[in-house]
Amino acid sequence: QESISGESEEESNGVNLMEFSDEILLHILSYVPCTDLVLNVRRTCRKLAMLCLDKSLTHTVLLQKDYKVNKDKVKQLMRDIGKEIYQLNMAGCYWLPSSTIDHVTRCKNLVKLNLSGCHITSLRLSKMLSTLQHLRSLAIDVNPGFDASQLSSECKATLSRVSELKQTLYTPSYGVVPCCTSLEKLLLYFEILDRSREGFMLSGQLMVGESNVPHYQNLRVFYARLAPGYVNQEVVRLYLAVLSDRTPENLHAFLISAPGSFAETGATKNLLDSMARNVRLDALQLPKAWINGSGLLQHLKFNNPFYFSFSRCTLSGGHLIQRVINGGKDLKSLTSLNLSGCIHCLAPESLFRRAEDDIDSSILENLVVSCSNLRHLNLSAAHHHSSESIGNHLCQLLSRLKHLLSLALPVCSITDVAANVEKPPTASNLVPQSFGRKVRIGIQTYPNNIVDQANQRIESSVFWALMGSLRFLETLEIIGSSFSSAMPRNEPAIRNSLPPCVRAQSVGDSEVAAISQLTYLQSLTLAQLPNILTGSGLVSIGLQCQHLRTLSLANLGMMGKMVYMSALMDMLKHCKCLRDLRLEQPYFCAGAQFFQALSHCSSLQRLCIVSRSGTLQSDAVMSFMANCLEVIMCHMFMGESLTVCKNLQQSIVRSFQADRPALNVVIFPLLHEDLTEVIRDVPMRHLDEITLFKSRVAEEPPNLWW
Repeated sequence: QESISGESEEESNGVNLMEFSDEILLHILSYVPCTDLVLNVRRTCRKLAMLCLDKSLTHTVLLQKDYKVNKDKVKQLMRDIGKEIYQLNMAGCYWLPSSTIDHVTRCKNLVKLNLSGCHITSLRLSKMLSTLQHLRSLAIDVNPGFDASQLSSECKATLSRVSELKQTLYTPSYGVVPCCTSLEKLLLYFEILDRSREGFMLSGQLMVGESNVPHYQNLRVFYARLAPGYVNQEVVRLYLAVLSDRTPENLHAFLISAPGSFAETGATKNLLDSMARNVRLDALQLPKAWINGSGLLQHLKFNNPFYFSFSRCTLSGGHLIQRVINGGKDLKSLTSLNLSGCIHCLAPESLFRRAEDDIDSSILENLVVSCSNLRHLNLSAAHHHSSESIGNHLCQLLSRLKHLLSLALPVCSITDVAANVEKPPTASNLVPQSFGRKVRIGIQTYPNNIVDQANQRIESSVFWALMGSLRFLETLEIIGSSFSSAMPRNEPAIRNSLPPCVRAQSVGDSEVAAISQLTYLQSLTLAQLPNILTGSGLVSIGLQCQHLRTLSLANLGMMGKMVYMSALMDMLKHCKCLRDLRLEQPYFCAGAQFFQALSHCSSLQRLCIVSRSGTLQSDAVMSFMANCLEVIMCHMFMGESLTVCKNLQQSIVRSFQADRPALNVVIFPLLHEDLTEVIRDVPMRHLDEITLFKSRVAEEPPNLWW
């Protein structure tokens, strides 16, 4: 590579980059990964050498998705600018050896440090924290073998000054919580399995000798997210026990995300009663069993709430309006609302109502008027059916929320009522929604002229109008209310697919085409759209949504046929910014044509395919991995034999691991009995962000962690 000289003359009609002001150059350089700036760019010329070490570029170092970084680069980076780093994010750097953490000790001025997903022992943690006297924010994992007694007095002194702690637990433990006597924000992620690798049942009891007195007196934010399993519930109760004795008077955010049933106990009831008496909250999320059938919400006090989650609760719309948004009073402070799985939240009462009955539009209108500054709204996993009243359709009411950045809706909520009644059944409606024989991929079955196709759309439809009014939307999820992913969490991947809602039967290609109006769309999830006949709307999205980075498609069209393959391949040729692709479709054929089209996605980093009875071509996969140099994650759960899957996985690792340190490959039969054991070894970053299907809109409060 030739050096770039700042003094060299450009052609008369050219532009010399070095003639830009320092402010403009610093802005440009802010988009370059810090490792490239320090280890490469600054060596090109004197001016860039000076700018690359500017405090605005070295103050915060983000390595969490720099998949090309390795131990040697981290070592050199810390040696060159360690003293200038005040915030260091290495979250999810699972590929770095634990010895890499030793180099963090050079960052003497660190204030914030995120090591979630990194390998670290108790002794290494103690040695590192002993040197970081200015640290105030810390994120770590607590793995089996963690021993708090190995923490030195200097380490405990540092922890005593930490005010923000994020702790991911893979074993029953308090971790470093008892050492953090100045905690103001505590985030806990419980990922403890009920069984060991050897098959032994685990206990939720903590290790003998562990302190059981966490210091919560200064706590302002308490957040706990539980993975499925009774052990996680047992351990979180131990953390909550101290809170129930004395509720911090400055507590303003209390959030517990628990799947399934998490029963209320006497201790938790005392905690909630104390909160109702002594604190005013700005953010709230509770397990459904703690809210259902109780009068808790009418007693809790709120200050300027910015986040509510009532996911999977049986809260009725009447209670929502009266107890949460004060009878329709101004609640403009609320920016994020999660009502996923809250099946009665848009109905006045829930006692005698069926889940598929029409919603009460006045409740939604009250919600929209009161919470006019909502930026994140999740209404998925429920049947929100609009009535035939003109102007009261759910899509028409939501179009008033001009500040929305992310939105999740059930498929049945976006259909036009009149169209659903008058429209004759299409081919997909007449064919039973069951598994069938896989079909050959032939010539394109969608119109070649996209402009003519767009003219055929019912552009007066309520969903088309909604998409047109939310021009700044960045994340959209349209998910069937009865959709269930075949990909397991802690259970075998054998699930019976429920049929889609009757109201959803007419949702298909034209609705998908309407999404192409979202110019700034970055993340799109479509699941269980039964009337996809050709997938032509996907091509429109590929052409118009040039900022799309994440795409997740699941069970589109008839379940037994991959009817949209041709359109998907055409779409992928236009997705130059796509980084994450997740496909879940029975009978998917991952062959040469598909991977050739996918190779056009030059920015692709992560690929996940889940397909019952699906097939793959090993040579096509290898060729794809060789052409797409940025791909560091390849997860494929198909219908192939264990031998085919293992051979392909070994070939990929052997061929590309050396040049891609972060490479993570899992290729395994979807219905194999050992799938759950394979899943537990997947790095949490990939498992949580792409491999497992879930709704992510308003899943957590915005800016919960940096």
